[in-house]
Amino acid sequence: MSAPINLSAVAPRSRGDRLGPAVVEALADDIVSGRLRPGATLPTEAEIGDHFGVSRTVVRESAQLLQDKGLVDIRRGFGTVVRPAADWDLIDDVVLSALVRNDETQGVLDELVAVRASLERDMAVAAAGRRTEAQLAEIGAALAAMESLTGDPAAFLVEDTAFHDIVMTASGNRLGRAIVTSIHDKARTTGRYQGTTTAAHMALTLDEHRSVAEALAAGDGATAGRLMYEHITGSWARRRPAQR
Repeated sequence: MSAPINLSAVAPRSRGDRLGPAVVEALADDIVSGRLRPGATLPTEAEIGDHFGVSRTVVRESAQLLQDKGLVDIRRGFGTVVRPAADWDLIDDVVLSALVRNDETQGVLDELVAVRASLERDMAVAAAGRRTEAQLAEIGAALAAMESLTGDPAAFLVEDTAFHDIVMTASGNRLGRAIVTSIHDKARTTGRYQGTTTAAHMALTLDEHRSVAEALAAGDGATAGRLMYEHITGSWARRRPAQR
């Protein structure tokens, strides 16, 4: 029996919309949210095509993309079957974005913060031994900008992100920076990750960034790494929404 699909989150589309990605995103949402459970069979190509108003070619291409992401298994002569969560490519942009959007328990965000904190800790350690004077100047400029923007939380966050990016760049760990940037960008799409920014939180964030900057300037990798880890995990603990 074909499993139902829930596409209520998909807005009406005009002729110019990118229909294939919309189909992939909607089905990915249904899978990672559990509305389509492991072992369930997706509706037929004709049913999905009629629902979205797309051709069978678009449906086939969408199913192939879902298979490439580990979300489904296309079985010729049987149908397209949802795969268990252990098979999903969690670093894939579509999968990770869907996980964040449907993370009602905040468990995914907890895991994301843990990964980010560990990677940035290691990169701060490396940055303390590799940073240049020019990079220290950039870090100082980002810190100064944050100090001037405490009345504008959105602009403050932009400079906060820039501070972290400079440190990661200084580490020379391009892969670590790419992973953190990717997962952090997905997390920031949800208000649950941003939380409530207060003046007290921004003041504490500034103090924590200053401490990291001082350790980097002193070339103290162990302290820079510890402070970076404590800052990221502590900041999440402060703004994490209370569990309903």
